[in-house]
Amino acid sequence: MTEHTLDKLRLDKWLWAARFFKTRSLAKAAIEGGKVHLGGQRVKVSREISVGDTLQIRQGWDEKVVVVEALSDQRRGAPEAASLYRETAESLARREADAAARKAAGGMIDRPASRPTKKQRRQIHRFKEGS
Repeated sequence: MTEHTLDKLRLDKWLWAARFFKTRSLAKAAIEGGKVHLGGQRVKVSREISVGDTLQIRQGWDEKVVVVEALSDQRRGAPEAASLYRETAESLARREADAAARKAAGGMIDRPASRPTKKQRRQIHRFKEGS
């Protein structure tokens, strides 16, 4: 099938073709986990989408709001995949602001200098078990 003959396509297949997820099973898991919304509503994996639909996709810290521009059931290169959708201006601005806030707060987080030794790991396990 080519992009021109499609008027509807399964959501998991489109997310995979648009390169939001590396495999269709990862796309399926994200949809089932509530990380993908269509028009503000949770959807099922087999939900068919069409051009003009608005998707909210949560990946890690980021939440993208994209509008479906084209449909494709084949996974191609990144430039072609990027032409399948358009991210809204508000979504892009929010993601950039969130990234800047995370970067600014990064210095505030107190991280250990090194990994715990075997003795320290045993102490942590004993503490967590409560004995």
